[in-house]
Amino acid sequence: MTPAEKNAAIEVLKEKFSQYDNFYLTNTESLSVAQVNTLRRTCFEKGIEMKVAKNTLIKKALESINSEKYAGVYDSLSGVTALMFTNVPKEPAVLISDFRGAKGALPVLKAAFIGEDVFVGDEQLAALKGIKTKNELIGEVIGLLLSPIGRVLSALENKANASKSEDAPAAEASNEAPAADAPAQDNAASTDEAAAPAAE
Repeated sequence: MTPAEKNAAIEVLKEKFSQYDNFYLTNTESLSVAQVNTLRRTCFEKGIEMKVAKNTLIKKALESINSEKYAGVYDSLSGVTALMFTNVPKEPAVLISDFRGAKGALPVLKAAFIGEDVFVGDEQLAALKGIKTKNELIGEVIGLLLSPIGRVLSALENKANASKSEDAPAAEASNEAPAADAPAQDNAASTDEAAAPAAE
């Protein structure tokens, strides 16, 4: 690779590292060509961009962006490195686990850079699979916010129903009150009828 080609490769990598907040470093050295092609195709289907690059070029690209920020991944740059760039932090971890299900324990996770956090080692795969996506976190926050509101509305509804129950006997009593006056009116009418012949 000529110096010009190296510089061009570094620029491409810099663009990818700047474009994505999350990337994985994996070792695909022991995979066959057919397996690598299958892995690439699966990555494409999942919206993950896979790129194989030399470790020295990866390091130079990262150092030129922010050497301190990416320092945690430098020790993982050895052997064959396949980069997986993603907008969904846990998606490559899920993909790697599913891929292994049918084809053994490869590819090997060397490190992952998620937002500002670095996960080093293949044993971090399970933790990476458990990372919540942005939409999942938003859903949980909305659920937490709606829960107290639901309790308040439920309490208000129960109070309203209790008030209706208390008002009902009073309303029934007021409806029955005129019926108590009816006999008095009948008595008055009877008195008037009895007085009428005396007047004649």
